[in-house]
This record gives sequence, structure tokens and C-alpha cells, in this order.
Amino acid sequence: MGYVYALLAAVLFGVNGSVTKVVVDAGLDPAQLTLFRVAGTAVIAGGILLVMNRDAFRVSLRQLAILSLLGVTGVALLQYFYAVALSRLPVGITLLIEYTAVLMVAVVAFFFFKEKVRARLWVAIGCVLVGLAVVARIWANELDPFGVAMAFGAAVALTIYFLGGEREVGKTSPMAVAFWAMSAATVFWLLFSGWWTLDPGMFGEAVSLGGNLADAVVPLWVPLLWNILLGSFAPFFLSLLALRYLSATAAGVVATAEVIFAFLFAWLWLGEGLDAVQMLGAGVVLVGIVLAQTARVDKVVDADLALIDDPDAALS
Repeated sequence: MGYVYALLAAVLFGVNGSVTKVVVDAGLDPAQLTLFRVAGTAVIAGGILLVMNRDAFRVSLRQLAILSLLGVTGVALLQYFYAVALSRLPVGITLLIEYTAVLMVAVVAFFFFKEKVRARLWVAIGCVLVGLAVVARIWANELDPFGVAMAFGAAVALTIYFLGGEREVGKTSPMAVAFWAMSAATVFWLLFSGWWTLDPGMFGEAVSLGGNLADAVVPLWVPLLWNILLGSFAPFFLSLLALRYLSATAAGVVATAEVIFAFLFAWLWLGEGLDAVQMLGAGVVLVGIVLAQTARVDKVVDADLALIDDPDAALS
């Protein structure tokens, strides 16, 4: 069952890239979209904690400060950078770049925290660099530079969130981390997203699903609600369930399938495709990501979770 949960999480995360693109293209600012995503996830996580583990609401000032910092850097900025990148780049390429965080985590852990890593890390670096160059077709200068910068910004934010939380949060459960980090991100974007300029009527306006589904029209609140429930919280929850059956490394390798599903759904839905050379490059990057995922012993980067401490306590 662990692999089923992990694959379902990967599918939902992969689909969500296309959903996010539809919402942003419909006119919702990336910062405002991020506010809805983090606020919705915070409310759901808080509700679960109220029922299952009220003690999780008791944190020290030090923990609160750290979780708030993680919420701003690793949630608020990560989701914002990702949404902006999606508005300028193909979905699959955006997620491929974001997943270079897997590589960054292993490299930073080796050089700055003196962790032992397997030799395959250096092969992974070569695979990712060469593969990204091919996917981006750097010889043709086709990708939007700002979009690429935002995608790498998302990768850096995920790296900071994972490494910071891994070392500082201690035994705080992932669900509690989600609540506090998402709450901090919510406060941040309440201050800076300009949500007060929104016209409530826009959420009932009909929007096209775009691409090959351009003839399908739904109210804006439909893809927005999907983004919150099935694109944010559900993958997180399914990944937690997967960790009850899988090792962190196994779960992380399966999570890499998110990139494949992102490419697949963006192609089927939005008509975003790659040529044969770019597909080869994407494959090389994925090989590098998997190698990097297994370079650290029993530690993993999962964009749905980011923090894994105690799988047995993960759902509390």
C-alpha cells in the first residue's frame, strides 16, 4: 500500500502544476493564489490536530521562531516562486528545475554539515547539469530567463526548508510543522499579497481550462478549490501514509515520479510537449535526481512533505 499512496501523491502533485497554471492564467495573482493555498492547508492541518493531537499547538518561542522562518522561506516563497515560474515556463520544466533541490540538499549537507554521502552524488551532479542544459536548449535561448530564475528560487527555498527543519524542528510531527509553517506563510501573504484588491465576484466567473480542454469552462473557484484540497493537502497526507509502509529513501524515489506526471498531464491537458532531444535530457535529469535521493542514508527530499522526522508519529 505504501507505493500506492506514494504514487497517488505523485499523480496529484503532477496534475496540480497544470491546475495552478490555469488559475494564474485566469487572472489570480501568484501571491494571492499562494495565500489561498497556504491558508487552506493551515486550516485543514489545524483541524486534524484539534482532533488528534492538541499538544502540537504548544511550542516554545524558539520553535515558533524557527517554524515561522521555515514558513516564510520554505512555504510562502517556495509556493510563490513556483507559481510565478509556472506562468512563464512549461509545467514539466518548472518542476524539473524545482526538483534540483534534491541535489542542493545533498551537496549542502556534504560541504556545510560534513555528512557522509555516497559517491553517486557526483554522478548525479553531472547528470542534472547536462540534462538541464539539454531540456532548456541553452544553445537556442528559448526559455524565459525570469521564469528560470523563479524555478531555481523555488528549489533554493525547498532546500532551506528541508535542511533547516531537519536540524531544528526535532521531534515536532510533520502535521504540526505543516500547521505552524502554513500559518506563518498565511500571515506573510496576508501582509504582502494585496488580497484586499480582489473582487469577490471573480471567483464565480467562468474560466477556460485551456489547452486541449479549452472548450471546458468552469467557475474559477473550482480549480482554486482543487489547488487547495487535492493539490496541496492531499499529496501531503498521502505521502505521510506512504511513510508508514516505506523507507524515506523509497518514498523519495517514488516521489520523483511527480516530475514525470507533471510532464504527462501538461502534455495531455495543456499541449505542452518536448522534442526528442529534450525528452532525453529530462530523462538524464531524472536519473540524476534519483541518484541524489539515494546519496544520503535514510534521508529524503519530498516536495509534498519536505520534513520527515518520525514516520510513526507523522499523522499526529
